[in-house]
Amino acid sequence: MKFVCDGTVLSDAAFTVCKACAVKTTNPILECVKIHAENDGLTLTAYDGEISIEKKIKAEILEEGEFCVNGKTFADFVGKISAFEVIIYSDEKGITIKYGDSESYMQSLSAEDFPRLGDRSTEGKNYFEVKENELKTLISKVVFCCLTDDSRPILKGALLEAKNGVLTATALDGFRMACSYCDTLSSGEMKIVCPARTLTEIARMLEGDEGLKIYADKNLLSVAVKDTVITSRLYAGEFVKKENIYPIDFTTRVVAKRAELIDSVERASVLIRGDKNNLVILDVKNDKIVINANSDMGKVEETVVAELEGKEIKIAMNGKFLLDALKALEEEQVLLSFNMPISPFTVENVEDKRSQYLIVPIRMSAQV
Repeated sequence: MKFVCDGTVLSDAAFTVCKACAVKTTNPILECVKIHAENDGLTLTAYDGEISIEKKIKAEILEEGEFCVNGKTFADFVGKISAFEVIIYSDEKGITIKYGDSESYMQSLSAEDFPRLGDRSTEGKNYFEVKENELKTLISKVVFCCLTDDSRPILKGALLEAKNGVLTATALDGFRMACSYCDTLSSGEMKIVCPARTLTEIARMLEGDEGLKIYADKNLLSVAVKDTVITSRLYAGEFVKKENIYPIDFTTRVVAKRAELIDSVERASVLIRGDKNNLVILDVKNDKIVINANSDMGKVEETVVAELEGKEIKIAMNGKFLLDALKALEEEQVLLSFNMPISPFTVENVEDKRSQYLIVPIRMSAQV
């Protein structure tokens, strides 16, 4: 195989697909990018067992063929020579990379050992369509609430449900939950649990406001953005029903300025940094919220002006969870709704109700 390619184009493609290269694996082929040269272009593919990223670029193909090379190493190297026109050719043991008056050699593996991710054709598959910018926003509203360990694998993904012209996303990790929705451009219905990592990679590709089709069939999802295709396995199993844990009503509602709450909780978080619970206490009374945080480093007590409706309440929580929710909202004022100090509470915009966050409090007796 032999081809000539613009260094910048090759570098951008390599960095895009290598995000799907496995990091810790006993199978070296999963750490590789497969490069396939055919007709007038290259197809770069990486697959780590869960997610596949494929990107096509233009190149002058002098001899067709394919090879596999360590993705991180290849991406880092071609990134350093992106200013050159690059000539690459392969033999049985590796590839030679020529750039300017220099050349380097890199070991490669046989492309025959590179795994396939099943049928990636979209023909006949179920799909829904949504605007790119709205999907990007939707993902950013919920993905940080997905579980990050393997204790409950299905919670490492977000539930996406398209129905009646609306796409709803739900994510939870056992201590907090995020729910958000946007309109779709199609009437197609679908209910899938997509890995958080896949959603993050999809969001990185989205830039415009064009319509984007999300295809799914059995246990695979496929999304194409220009010359890049992401294919991912989906999680199987029953996702938690949010209706079973979302409060029906509240006894306390308080409205406060979002920016003031963020600033105050961030200052409190400085002194509780390293504390396993990141414990912040909100004392809601009359026309204010008193924010407290204590640690071996010191104590913070601040007051934020608020409008209270209902009973006064004193409640403890993980400060990071509250900050994540506040920063995901965008209105000047936010609404916090409570019941008892041990009951989950919600955080949302005052006007725009497309996104809501549920947080499980920490019992006061758990404070150390």
